[in-house]
Amino acid sequence: MKTYINKETIVDLLSDLVKIHSPYFEEDEVMDYVYNWMKDKEIPVEYHRYHEDKIYDYHGTNVIGRLKGQEKGPRILLNGHLDTVNICEGWERNPLVPSIEGDRMYGLGALDMKAGCAAIMLAVYAFKNLNKDFKGEILYTLVSDEEGPLGLGTDSLILDGITKDVDMAIIPEPSSGFTGVKFPALCLGARGGFSYTIEFIGKSAHAANPEKGVNAAVDAGRVAIELEKTDLIEDEKLGKGSIAIIGLSSGSSACSVVDNAKLEVFRHTVRGESREDVVREIEEAIERAGIRCKYKISLREGTHKDNSLFEPFVVDENNTYVEAFKSSVLDITKKEASIEYFSSIGDFNYVGSRVGVPTLIFGPDGENYHTHDEFVYIDTAVDTALIIYDYLVKTLV
Repeated sequence: MKTYINKETIVDLLSDLVKIHSPYFEEDEVMDYVYNWMKDKEIPVEYHRYHEDKIYDYHGTNVIGRLKGQEKGPRILLNGHLDTVNICEGWERNPLVPSIEGDRMYGLGALDMKAGCAAIMLAVYAFKNLNKDFKGEILYTLVSDEEGPLGLGTDSLILDGITKDVDMAIIPEPSSGFTGVKFPALCLGARGGFSYTIEFIGKSAHAANPEKGVNAAVDAGRVAIELEKTDLIEDEKLGKGSIAIIGLSSGSSACSVVDNAKLEVFRHTVRGESREDVVREIEEAIERAGIRCKYKISLREGTHKDNSLFEPFVVDENNTYVEAFKSSVLDITKKEASIEYFSSIGDFNYVGSRVGVPTLIFGPDGENYHTHDEFVYIDTAVDTALIIYDYLVKTLV
């Protein structure tokens, strides 16, 4: 096994992935690299292409493949995203030139989540070569546009029926890196969420007589304050949701009261919180604020009803797939996996809620995802690949 999965193979593959600039909506080059890597290793592979024509007119590509056993058995989905966020300010290193310092590899996407994708690729490669007779099936999907607003890559897999027959899923997002819990951390669920906007329409007036107008910017600020006072329910696993003001903008005119403003909010949710509940809490915050403006609430728009939000989900800790995965973690790392829950959203929400199968989020440790000087601890990336491989063998061989 370690001929295929070791520090050298992880570093070589991950370095190649990091070198390819692949922000969401610009993934063609990295998809071609992964497709050719799989083809060169004689692993079944194909492009899965899709077109979103309602909002972005985006032509996307995923790379997928299946290893099918000789007998019926569990069908395991391995899912990871090859896109990254855009390059931000503050990098002290070239974000597209992977650099190694001790056990750290720095580079854009090294942690989130090209290390996880490299783990999938090497685990599949090792399994194909070391296990000729097995039961069940491995479906691997390396997708585009997870970091974008709608998660269109995995969304398209679900819409096209590619994931319909799977029994469980492993998504090697950086569970330790994201939760801040020392590796190995296994996340058995995640909060959900969606964004919304509130538009405020006031009345303009000369700044010398502001009392004659209705100031939209002031009313937006009052509502923002009241929203943050909202008393949220608490989920026994996921904790509480959250309300984050992510934007407050207004029109401006020299020496005049502002007559239009917009408040943008991201609302993380837990089980038991619906879109209707969120609308109700907005209305209650507006009533408490005592505003004079007219207003319009707009919930996030999706390309269809199922991707207009990310639903929260939880996996039973006593699930047989969970127990087997914990066993693999222990065998490889000699440590018990700590059970955690993801506080934010990702493709795992679509898989856990829409595909409706036990979805395990498990990946490497590192820091600075979505900011400058992102890095992954290389040894945890190696262990992630070894654990996935070990689990596949335990479950299918």
